[in-house]
Amino acid sequence: MVLILVFAFSRWPGAMPKNFSAAYALCFCAGLYLPRRLAWALPLAVILVTDVLLDFLYYQNPNYPITVTGFIRDQAPVYLSYGLIIGLGVLFGRKKRSYVSLLSGGILGAVIFYLVSNTAAWLASPHYGKTLAEWIRALTTGDPSYPPTWEFFRGTFLSGGLFTGLFVGAMKFSEALDESPIEKGEEAPEAEPEEAEPSLAPASDDAAHPAS
Repeated sequence: MVLILVFAFSRWPGAMPKNFSAAYALCFCAGLYLPRRLAWALPLAVILVTDVLLDFLYYQNPNYPITVTGFIRDQAPVYLSYGLIIGLGVLFGRKKRSYVSLLSGGILGAVIFYLVSNTAAWLASPHYGKTLAEWIRALTTGDPSYPPTWEFFRGTFLSGGLFTGLFVGAMKFSEALDESPIEKGEEAPEAEPEEAEPSLAPASDDAAHPAS
């Protein structure tokens, strides 16, 4: 729930630097920790709701209205990227991994998002020729009318690593607190037998005066 609230806050316009989002970490950690169906349904549903609210209520421009068809066309590569990141999280979650390994997985998810979304822009935009050189330009400098693509990648890369590090670190810490000594592979110390305390009761007459 904290992860989802952080993500929702990060979508608020102006709350984070450009292209700085918890979406990549949300998708990766959902694949890691949530049950299989919920891992796919929950993050995609949350992202979809926030996208619809932002696009149709906040960013809507009467001169250039956003249509449902345009929304689906523009967002399809983005949701493909999110699906790949969730799948990456499911793959990483199949066995116990170290913190560094999971952090690397979250960063890899951000790289996947960058490659897929910018490759889709290269294929769809008439401003790019369909050559290897133009694809590399789409991944680095981009369309001259916009800031260089690598600046967007910087925010994607840093936010993917930061939020994944925070979420995975919190889970690792919680797991360490929940584990008992036996679950960690340690034997619980055996209680030392208590020594019998000497009786303070007086001896009976029969014990004090044995029979002759």
